[in-house]
Amino acid sequence: MPALSAAQARDVITRYSEINNEANADRDRRLLDAVEDGPLYAMSVSDYTETEGLPAADRKPYKPWSYDSADAKLYIPRLGAGQDRWFAAALSDHKGRAPSRLAVFAERPQHKRWEMVSVVDLDSQDLPDIALDNDGYATAAAADGNKHLAADAKLLRAAVLDNFATGGTNTGTKVFAPTKASKRQIEVHDKTGTRYGTQGTTVFAGAANHYTDAYALETTDGGALILFSHRHTQTDAVAHSGLQINPGKDDRAWLHDVPRTSITYTFVCNDAATVPAKAEPSRLIGYTCARTDASGPPVPSYSDRA
Repeated sequence: MPALSAAQARDVITRYSEINNEANADRDRRLLDAVEDGPLYAMSVSDYTETEGLPAADRKPYKPWSYDSADAKLYIPRLGAGQDRWFAAALSDHKGRAPSRLAVFAERPQHKRWEMVSVVDLDSQDLPDIALDNDGYATAAAADGNKHLAADAKLLRAAVLDNFATGGTNTGTKVFAPTKASKRQIEVHDKTGTRYGTQGTTVFAGAANHYTDAYALETTDGGALILFSHRHTQTDAVAHSGLQINPGKDDRAWLHDVPRTSITYTFVCNDAATVPAKAEPSRLIGYTCARTDASGPPVPSYSDRA
């Protein structure tokens, strides 16, 4: 049976926008927790933390906004007995504009409510061709261990991490076709990795992933749209003693303007990919990341002073 009706799904989206605005206005983590969970909640809370680290004069006033629930493109799967209920939606935050994001809402039975767990900014307004039945409902597919697909969420996640860590050398460029999103990840590796020249290094690596839930919907070509999440780190380090990294103002909440010899940033990201049924490359169609932590040893002179 369907996870919920279209009308109920639009109500979920409307409720999300209303409570999200109220929570964001005061950076109310507890209220935000009523409508967000998983990786998205971690990303939103990190935005709050970053803002709170800024001087009051540098904090931008919050501007309310909302998703256009009336024109949202809904992908509501039919689910079997005992399956967790969820749905996806292509959303726009401007009435009358084409959707620019893909979101996943999941029911949290322990809370008796629906919460947004993931949202991805899309690189194109051409949405995936989700297979819909005569009643307009989608079909959920297994996101992990699915032998009918060229890749599952685990392999996609590994390929994304490889894009950041090696520029796609090992698996990234083998698993993914060269889409805008995949190229952008590789560009992050290539440009960020060389920005310090001979004075420092930047290394990307996968991080322990707390967000292993993944969601898949069958597409009209027999493949699937898979929505998943990952965590990675970026470690910047000076090349030798006598050098230091000066944190930027956006790092103040975590690093407190203290010069460091190295800084490790942690990122939580949501990703979306279309996967074919046959052995061909998948297409990364969007990803969205947020820094959720930063830490590193102070320069020795600062440690001595402290």
